[in-house]
Amino acid sequence: MEHVTFLVVAVVVAALAFDFTNGFHDTANAMATSIATGALRPRTAVLVSGALNLAGAFLSTEVAKTISDGIVDDSLVTPGMVLAGLVGAILWNLATWLLGLPSSSSHALFGGLIGAVWVGAGVEGVHFSKVLEKILIPALASPLIAGLAALCATYLAYRIAGRARGDAGAERVGRGFRAGQIASASLVSLAHGTNDAQKTMGVITLTLVASGALPHGSGPPVWVIGSAGLAIALGTYLGGWRIIRTMGRGLTDIKPPQGFAAETAATSVILASAHLGFALSTTHVCSGGVVGAGLGRRTAEIRWGTAGRMLLAWCVTLPAAAAVGGLAALAVVRGGTPGTVLVLLAAAAVTAALVLLARRNAVHSGNVNDEHRVSVRPAPAEPAAA
Repeated sequence: MEHVTFLVVAVVVAALAFDFTNGFHDTANAMATSIATGALRPRTAVLVSGALNLAGAFLSTEVAKTISDGIVDDSLVTPGMVLAGLVGAILWNLATWLLGLPSSSSHALFGGLIGAVWVGAGVEGVHFSKVLEKILIPALASPLIAGLAALCATYLAYRIAGRARGDAGAERVGRGFRAGQIASASLVSLAHGTNDAQKTMGVITLTLVASGALPHGSGPPVWVIGSAGLAIALGTYLGGWRIIRTMGRGLTDIKPPQGFAAETAATSVILASAHLGFALSTTHVCSGGVVGAGLGRRTAEIRWGTAGRMLLAWCVTLPAAAAVGGLAALAVVRGGTPGTVLVLLAAAAVTAALVLLARRNAVHSGNVNDEHRVSVRPAPAEPAAA
């Protein structure tokens, strides 16, 4: 019983730690384009995003139910398996953050859980039909839908902007779209909280069900909703500046009409999926929106090398996190408390090493928009007019 209690506490702490990394890993989804176009100052952007992530956590619990009673069989899952899955997700989030890659925190979590449950409970512990329906199909469809919507919205935005006469008119249009970006980026943050904070809620709820603290099929308690919302909000406020730089400057040169179009398209897709209980990746959606917005402006250049690196990371995320989660499950499930402590110490050591590596070439709010610090050289700047 003491071992079970220790595991439950460890899982709750690890789940909130994952939620924190999810926040700073995915800040770019909401605010990268607004920071890149100057619609919001970097520190203001992450403050607004953090507050709205917290608010969004209280809007729905459908995605949380998908995780707690959807992709895995909660009657076969133990707290140790959940802890092992979280270790895989956290380490993948930190590794891709170090590289500045906007990979999916959601898929890292799903992969870690699938790998840990597969090792700990066998293949019957994973509902592969639900994985296909709720995760893989949305992962393929959502960036395409968001990209197409952003492409059309960008084309229309530039048709409207093209009616402006002279430099003064173009500047007015640019200011208008920057103001619109404040609203659209805020909606992305709200949608992100609605979708991503629920994943941590689902993990904690799954653990409470597995330990017998809640009956099977339960939704997340209020304290779980509140703590998950606070953790993701704090992580968001600290800002994942490396990934913001990639999303805002690395894929294409974003102008205000494109930023507004990309954010609006992403919000629509994320909120619709949250309502339906699809636990999709906000990173995939927002990246698809940025690429679509780039394609919608005739003179824009898409940096396909960066896009290719991101796509590779997307493909590797789920199996890589599953592999780490499975290895951790071997130690946690079979090693009892000593194995659990060993896994936690190893995860802490790897985390410290990744953070120290990141400090050697720090990216922060003061240099996130410096062009010479972008990993892929941007195209020559265009005039400020829309």
